[in-house]
Amino acid sequence: VFIAQSRASGSHRDVEDEELTRIFVMIPKTYTEEDLREKFKMYGDIEYCSIIKNKTTGESKGLGYVRYLKPSQAARAIEECDRSYRAILAEPKNKSSESFEHDYYSNMRPELRGNTLPFCMQPEFCGFEKAETRIQEPVSKRLSVVSRLPFIQEQLFALFDLVPGLEYCDVQRDPHTNSGYAVIQYSTAASAIYAKYKLHGFEYPPGNRLTVIFLEDGNDSSE
Repeated sequence: VFIAQSRASGSHRDVEDEELTRIFVMIPKTYTEEDLREKFKMYGDIEYCSIIKNKTTGESKGLGYVRYLKPSQAARAIEECDRSYRAILAEPKNKSSESFEHDYYSNMRPELRGNTLPFCMQPEFCGFEKAETRIQEPVSKRLSVVSRLPFIQEQLFALFDLVPGLEYCDVQRDPHTNSGYAVIQYSTAASAIYAKYKLHGFEYPPGNRLTVIFLEDGNDSSE
């Protein structure tokens, strides 16, 4: 991972302190700061760990920060830690944790930034416009994904696994063409709707648009 620095971003040390050494992770609510340190110490020297807690009850919100001494260590943690932690670079400290926490769940943007895509982690949090939810085509939990280029199973799985509830990703190859085709299935129709909403027309890799449509799964789509 190579991280470029804008000339307007201030001194290199300031950038390291505020942007490149602190990561934000989702964790089990039972984790202590020591548990968090133990899970992430393999990636580098940790300066501190902190867990975000409910100000009223003192209970963990299932979110935490880990700050490393070097940007390369933070980048390694993001790349190599288990995907369940949903690790991303944290916002600078001058942005409140509540604000960043809200952005982490709900700031839906149509572009990937490495492993830092802020997909909505829970479909019920996603801010669909009412007009956009009135889908005319029958919906289901299963999707068909087509592209001009062939898919790599692991990469496509990682892309669609950003939406919670992925049950399987089956990449199929046509020996007569070089196009890509895959079948994706989620545990709920809500997850499938969100995946189609975000990834239909998405360029992956850049310049190659994905076509995502619903596939009949045998269930009553009126639900």
